This record gives sequence, C-alpha cells and structure tokens, in this order.
Amino acid sequence: MITDPDIYTRGVPYGHLAALRRESPVVRVDDFWAVLRHSDVKHVLKNPKLFSSRLGGTQIRDPATEQDLGYVRRMMLNMDPPEHARLRGLLTKAFTPRAVGRLTERIHGWARSLIAGVQADGEGDFAAVAADLPLLTLAEVFGIPEQDRRLMYDWSNRVIGYQDADYAVSATVEAGEVTDLARAALAVRPVPGPDGAMPDPRTRAGMPDLYAYATALGEDKRRSPGDDVMSNLMRHVEDGGRVSIAEFENLFWLFSVAGNETLRNGIPGGMLALLSHPDQYRRLLADRSLLPGAVEEMLRWWCPVMHFRRTATEDVVLSDVDIRAGDKVVVWFSAANRDESVFEDPDRFDIGRTPNDHLTFGHGPHFCLGAQLARVQLRAMFEAVLDLLGEVELAGEPVRLRSNFQNGLKSLPIRWQG
Repeated sequence: MITDPDIYTRGVPYGHLAALRRESPVVRVDDFWAVLRHSDVKHVLKNPKLFSSRLGGTQIRDPATEQDLGYVRRMMLNMDPPEHARLRGLLTKAFTPRAVGRLTERIHGWARSLIAGVQADGEGDFAAVAADLPLLTLAEVFGIPEQDRRLMYDWSNRVIGYQDADYAVSATVEAGEVTDLARAALAVRPVPGPDGAMPDPRTRAGMPDLYAYATALGEDKRRSPGDDVMSNLMRHVEDGGRVSIAEFENLFWLFSVAGNETLRNGIPGGMLALLSHPDQYRRLLADRSLLPGAVEEMLRWWCPVMHFRRTATEDVVLSDVDIRAGDKVVVWFSAANRDESVFEDPDRFDIGRTPNDHLTFGHGPHFCLGAQLARVQLRAMFEAVLDLLGEVELAGEPVRLRSNFQNGLKSLPIRWQG
C-alpha cells in the first residue's frame, strides 16, 4: 500500500506505482484518488479552480478539527488564487535570478567549507554534513541569526518526521546555543503527552516555539529592518496590512520547514543516486560540464516531496475517471517522474538525460519559489564534493526516513581517500 510509511524505510515503491499507473492513471486508494501520470499531475496542479489547495489542505490526512482546518487554510501552501498570488508576489523579490546570483558565491563558499571540514576524516555521514547548507542559506535569505539556524532543523524534524519515532520528539537545541531572540521560544517547546506522542505539528498547539520565535523575530525586524524577506514582510504588516500578523507567522513556518526539509533530503538523495550508479559518478567526476544536467536528474530520481493533495471543487472527469466534488485528489510526483510516456527508460539514472521535464518543484501557481536557489545549492555541494573528496563510496547502509510524504535520508555513511 503506497500510504504505509513503513514501506518507505526500504525505498519508494516505484514498481508498485508503475503497476498502478498501467492499471489506470487515476486510481482509488483508501479515501482518495491517486494521480500517477505526468500529464494528469500537471493538469491538476495548473487548475486550482477545479482542484483546490484550500478546501482540505495539501496533506492526505484531514485536519482533526474545524479549528485546525482554519489554521491550515491560512498557510500559503494551502491557499488558492487570488490570496495565494497576493502573498507570493510579496516574496518573489527574494528569489529573482539577480537575488539568487548575489547569493551564489556565498553558497559555494559555505558548501566548500562544510566539505573541507570533513575532508581529512576519510569518512562521515553525508546526510548530517549536507543538512547545514540549506540552514545557512535560509538564515541568510530570511534574516535569521546564523546562531539560531539549528532551530529550523528541529522544527522540520517534528513536522516532516511526525511518522518517524526518531524525529517526532521535542526540540534538542539548548538555550545556550542560540540568541536572546530564541530563548523565549525554547521556554514553550511542546512536550510529549501521556501516551508519549507529540502534539500534531500541523496545529498551532503543536509548534508553539516556532510561533514564539516568529513573533520575536518580527518584532526585531520591525525595530531594525534589514534587506531580507522577514524585514520586507514586517514592513507590510506595519504599513496597514498587506500581510497580517497571522500570515507573517505562517509564512515563517513555511520558510523554516518546507524551505529547509526538501533540500536537506534532496542533497543526500542525489548523492545516493550517484553512489548507486558509480559509472555515472565517474562520468561526472571526469566532466564537470555535466553537473547542471546531473542535478536535474538527481531531482527527478530522488524526488523529496512524493505527493501533494488537492480537493475537487466540482464533479470532474480526469483520464476517464469520474471524480466528485469534495473528493481528495493526490498527485504523486514520485510516479509522474518515472512516467515512461515522458521519460525514456525512466528507471535508468542518466546524468546526461535531456529533456528532463521532472515535476519535483511542482507545476502551475504553486511552482516552488525557491527552485533556482535549490539548484544553486545542489550544484555547490556536489562541486565541493567532486573537488575535495573525489570518488566517494558507501560506508554502510543508508537509513531512510519513515514517511509516506517526504523521501528522506536520516543517515548516509560514506568514505573517501582522506
């Protein structure tokens, strides 16, 4: 069953997804329609009037209460036009080619420093090393003190890893490790309930420390604005409300969690793809001009976000399947990125693949704002690995995240000639 998180600790069930797609590009699974064909996924994502993000959110499971649903609907990820377009428009300045270009040199410097820091060791956990690059980048873009960046790591663990016992725990960052801004947030960290379970991270009650930090950071940006996304958003709060306080807080949630977790898993996932295909690794090592294409193939091959939900707004027919108003419609990126009607020999990892119309960054109005920034980070990290570590090999079994949503690696042991 493609919704069983235990399956994903062994790997994404691509064979089963392909078999389902051959049966029908739109199939009934549990209480939702799984959309498995590339063209149908695109159709759903570019038509928010027919397939809404807002009605039920973007996760398969429904919010527990009407209050929780209201909370979910205030997040940009779960909005439909025109509200979504209004907020997205306020953020685009941070992700223009010029803005990303200004960051590129720093990102390459951070990546090189991270790899140089372990170069002499001869072995290490690449998942742990790679995790810091998106944190450093997000801290820079959003004006978060670098010292506080590990908070984002903990928050995303709890949200994305809620199905994994190793991650669904309270934060581990200590007060002495962060700025004064963060100490009030650490004082309201959630704790497990009597049954040992953490509160639902999709609810406000499940992330009180994140929201406390957002409030403190917003106040700091109001007093001392800078040239960053958070300062810009706070100006809109102050000037009469193009962004409300609640929207500011929810955008901070989106940046801190979604902006971090996808790349945090995409980088080690790309490395595992290379290590599983040593001929492609050596090909890239010999010809660095292949790196941009290799990054695109990594993104196709190891799609970090495996699916997103929409909700049908009216009765509609999709690939000859009758879908009723209110039905859950879940686009499955992991299946669409292996659609044989679009990708020749889709189960082959080929760093020279062209064209490569993968859907890892989505499609339509919700296409990932940070796509170019993510590509720069992937290129920077692998350029540093190729330059400083040379040929790398697995040093143990990778440990996968228990999740049916995020294709994640908790550990990726590697070794090289130190």
